[in-house]
Amino acid sequence: MIGRIVEIADDKRHLFVNRGFLVVRDTDGERKELGQIPLDDIAAVIANAHGITYTNNLLVALAERGVPFVLCAPNHNAVGMLLTLDGHHVQSKSIEAQLKASQPTHKRLWAAVVRSKLEQQAAALEAAGGPVAPLSALVSKVRSGDPENLEGVGARRYWRLLFGEDFRRDQDAGGANALLNYGYTVARASTARAVVAAGLHPSIGLHHSNDANPLRLVDDLMEPFRPIVDLKVWQLVRNGEGQVTPDTKRALVRTLYDDMQTSVGATPVMVCMQKLATSLAQVYLAERDKLDLPFPGLPIALASSLGTD
Repeated sequence: MIGRIVEIADDKRHLFVNRGFLVVRDTDGERKELGQIPLDDIAAVIANAHGITYTNNLLVALAERGVPFVLCAPNHNAVGMLLTLDGHHVQSKSIEAQLKASQPTHKRLWAAVVRSKLEQQAAALEAAGGPVAPLSALVSKVRSGDPENLEGVGARRYWRLLFGEDFRRDQDAGGANALLNYGYTVARASTARAVVAAGLHPSIGLHHSNDANPLRLVDDLMEPFRPIVDLKVWQLVRNGEGQVTPDTKRALVRTLYDDMQTSVGATPVMVCMQKLATSLAQVYLAERDKLDLPFPGLPIALASSLGTD
């Protein structure tokens, strides 16, 4: 399912549910209604302002539909996320299989994720006119579990090549870093929904092991999709749009609706996330051997737009 990502970015907004719609109302003056969105059309709600109020009935209605409700900090990072406890008709069976999965299985799957991420990073560099070899050379060297941490090696090379030698990834910084934060928040919400919809528990990861992180599996599975956000941020900054604004937010959200190449042809990024989570559940249930990862290469619309800006 491809739904709408709804962001509430202005203070003095009240959210409630009415006859199957999320309703947004201004809390100032005449308390005018600002809009309605069918609940069944929503993929995620992102609360990115601090003067928002909402009803419990709305949160329940979103949870019943498996729609994440994401709470953002001032730096546009997600700091909280409401997820449903009943996301799939065989959820208990899937989570039991997830818990029983062996360490070698997790290591094998994580290696596949790392290879995919490196391939997508190389594709991002190629689209940005940068050298591909420093990243693509690492792909064949990734072993089960990535014991050499080639993911980290690739990241150190990648950031400098994409954004320049002086760039440092800093979640508390502005500019490109703030745009990356927002893009990752959107991608994380979409991946979280896919994980829950597949009947998996989001805190049981393949690799991420921070005990304070309740979304370890989500962070594992979104890794191959991060370069999509990175390239869009690079494009925005190159075009002089280096701040988080309504326009740059919309541009980052739209990347999730662009098509990527997969084994079944062009497929929206959001659907690729769903297919990856579903394939992981199937691996745990011994219904398939490999993850359904997108082919190397960035979304078609994003890559083609770089030559026309």
